[in-house]
Amino acid sequence: LRKKYNLQLEHEYKSESPDCKTHFLKIHAPWEVLAHYADKLKIKVPFGKSETKQGKGKECLDCLKRHLYPPSEIIKPERYYTAPFDNSKSDSFLIEDKETFFHPSTRNRIVYYILTRCPYYQGDQVNKNKTGIKRLLSNGTYTSAYPLHDCLCLKKAEQVLCESDRDLLYKHWARFRCFYKKQPLDLIRKYYGEKIGIYFAWLGFYTEMLFFAAVVGVICFAYGLHTYDDNITSKEVCDPDIGGKIVMCPLCDKMCSFWKLNLTCLSSRTIHLFDNAGTVFFAVFMGIWVTLFLEFWKRRQARLKYEWDLVDFNEEEQLLQIRPEFELKCTEKRKNPITEEEEPYLPIKEKCPRLFVSGATVLFWTCLVVACIIGVIAYRLAVYATFAGRIKNMIQLLESVVSPQQTTAVTASLINFAIILILNFLYGHVAIWITDMEIPKTHSEYENSLTTKMFMFQFVNYYSSCFYVAFFKGKFVGYPGEYTYMFGGHLRNEECAPEGCLIELTTQLGIIMSGKQLVANIQEIVLLLKNWWTNRKRRVQSGSSQWEQDHALKSLSQFGLFDEYLEMVIQFGFITLFVASFPLAPLLALFNNILEVRLDAWKFTTQLQRPVAIRARNIGAWNEILNVVAVLSVITNAFIMAFTSEMIPRLVYLYAYHPGEEATMAGYISNSLSVYEISDLRAKNLSHFDANPTLFNANITKCRYRDYRYPPGHPQEYKHTMQFWHILAARLAFIIIMEHIVFVVKFLVAYLIPDVPSDVRDRIRFEQCLVQNRLVLLSGELLTCAFCGWLFCATEGTLALPFLRRSR
Repeated sequence: LRKKYNLQLEHEYKSESPDCKTHFLKIHAPWEVLAHYADKLKIKVPFGKSETKQGKGKECLDCLKRHLYPPSEIIKPERYYTAPFDNSKSDSFLIEDKETFFHPSTRNRIVYYILTRCPYYQGDQVNKNKTGIKRLLSNGTYTSAYPLHDCLCLKKAEQVLCESDRDLLYKHWARFRCFYKKQPLDLIRKYYGEKIGIYFAWLGFYTEMLFFAAVVGVICFAYGLHTYDDNITSKEVCDPDIGGKIVMCPLCDKMCSFWKLNLTCLSSRTIHLFDNAGTVFFAVFMGIWVTLFLEFWKRRQARLKYEWDLVDFNEEEQLLQIRPEFELKCTEKRKNPITEEEEPYLPIKEKCPRLFVSGATVLFWTCLVVACIIGVIAYRLAVYATFAGRIKNMIQLLESVVSPQQTTAVTASLINFAIILILNFLYGHVAIWITDMEIPKTHSEYENSLTTKMFMFQFVNYYSSCFYVAFFKGKFVGYPGEYTYMFGGHLRNEECAPEGCLIELTTQLGIIMSGKQLVANIQEIVLLLKNWWTNRKRRVQSGSSQWEQDHALKSLSQFGLFDEYLEMVIQFGFITLFVASFPLAPLLALFNNILEVRLDAWKFTTQLQRPVAIRARNIGAWNEILNVVAVLSVITNAFIMAFTSEMIPRLVYLYAYHPGEEATMAGYISNSLSVYEISDLRAKNLSHFDANPTLFNANITKCRYRDYRYPPGHPQEYKHTMQFWHILAARLAFIIIMEHIVFVVKFLVAYLIPDVPSDVRDRIRFEQCLVQNRLVLLSGELLTCAFCGWLFCATEGTLALPFLRRSR
């Protein structure tokens, strides 16, 4: 390191450490090293100060929002024109102080670049099979390698002695009392690098957009509360003269008795809070909200690319992102057709078997999830039948509060959530192993491969039970005497309650989503508090140096940021794919994310070692995943409103089948229940009646079930009525209309809102002009840009904005 790379090394012997066991090797990079590698890596640095003035309207707006922003010294409003550093022409750049010219994140990135590619020597010979600091970490030569944090003053007495970027981040970002303020993204990027900066930018923007979805969701829920006592359907169910006299068919074949409809009084009243006219509006709104979120994020992301010098990032650093593991394991070389340089590569004959094993492993684990879901379904069927069979043995008070459907839904959701947590823990290690086995070439390829594997599994793991309740439960039940069965004909397919399956979908979504957020936050808070207390005791006891304090901190794992993204994208799926069943989901997500932003900020600032800065121009493969989820959410919500909700059958009844001239929902509950002759049931299920003699009651001649079929004695008895086909046609028409409305608005919004703001696009083109001509600029000379044809001027020491006219 000293001879070949000119790095300065400083050794702290173990006798000087608090435990008298640990050696510390401090590495310093002098100006010459930083300049050389900044030139090699084409790092952009300032060569001119931008004198863009803020408009008056903007100043007034900032004045109104001054309480929502950090102090001005945190925002860092100064902007510079930048260009790739050229060591041979360093006088062309604004180098006021060589010690602070390169950002801290840039300095630690350069040193890490050297350390990961430093070869091993055996005598005077280079060992080509060994390279980089990671090998020394894996074999235990070094216990850790990390950039040093700035000092952090946790007491007022220390503030005079400690003024640093880390201290500013702690005061104005990591504290929860700053939850309502904008994040200092420029300072985050300066201290931690672009990759972490863009994560917090995305998380903050997502949280801001959730506010609007949460407000509309609360309004729709409030509408349900407002009309709670005016719901005619639930009144009929709870009325002892209507619901109390409707006898429902047994819920299972064995050990099940007839039961009264008013047993579901509570659930029928509760479902109105989530299944009302406002739900349709909210489903359409969320389809448009998703589009606005993605489109405005593209604009926000484009602005960050410009402000953080990431516009040409892919082109300039594509070849510099090769993973050291790829260079180590791929010994064969071939010439790059673009750079004409020899580079390692993985032959196709080795790559295909690795990809096959990887794909087979993912498929196996996905099938394992499906098998677990089938097991939960079997549990639902068994518990449903058992609970329904013992309903008459329950006390009267419990009968009015708990129904078989509610008990089954809650317990099955809890069991499913526990299975989700276990499978997530196991698959996380498997996904990392198979991704390592593939040996991706670049860091971006590695992250994209791991992202795809993890999200595919998590999608099936988290959402499969919700898909079952929303689109399969109660759809293939049959009717009394002709029920359909699962698992060899022993368990009858699960039925929905008379008011529909939407309340069970709401229960399922609420338990899994809330449970996931609650467990994740509790685990993180407990772990962080434990680390904080341990590190605090060490600081108090030893008064140790900064490198010793940082060594006691926990290091950010290679997948630390990946886990944060995955958690938020899974949450995004919950609030978009099934939001029609639970309008309060965005509100729960908003509260969680407000806590998540500050919790992550506190974790990065005080509890984690400073991570190596990594450049990134966007959120990577998560962009495409969000787009896929957004499109899928329009389809799922349309189907939920059409087939899971009772909105369409109610509307068909209201406008086509209600008795009398006045449109009213009176009589809907009786209209939605078909009639079955009990004597037919006894004739077709004689063995079941023999098993349960109390099932048959001579005073009961008919029972009701949830379907639209002709009554006994009709020429087409037990066949679907014309109303059933009208409802089916209305459901399909609703799906087509809703999807077309949302997709038309979606594409119209995407067309009208450009991905790159016009002012950013103009500035990018202008800076390309400046970079092209910066070496020939003369004092006061007018120049015409060959790139865009704009006429601009340059005076000594400053660069002005272009005249907005063409020279042609």
